[in-house]
Amino acid sequence: MKESFDALIDHLVQSGFFLEQAVEIIEKGMIERVLARTQGNQSEASKALGIHRNTLQRKMIEFEIDGRRPRRKPAGRAIGKRAVSRTERRRKAS
Repeated sequence: MKESFDALIDHLVQSGFFLEQAVEIIEKGMIERVLARTQGNQSEASKALGIHRNTLQRKMIEFEIDGRRPRRKPAGRAIGKRAVSRTERRRKAS
């Protein structure tokens, strides 16, 4: 494995990458691969990477990685009942 990393480092240095760019390439690649392996489960991915879940989410935004699960919408019934109640109150007040 050390030989693989040495070859990667040689390639990055010879290609003229700055340290910050090289770190970004490695971080982004690892995050994408671990998210794919955990089927988008950010909690599992953050544990596998050894970072906090909030750090993972921040890096996903920074590297524009779209691995987030869609947020659940609030239950429609609760919102609908409130809206109806307000409407009914307004009608009664008129």
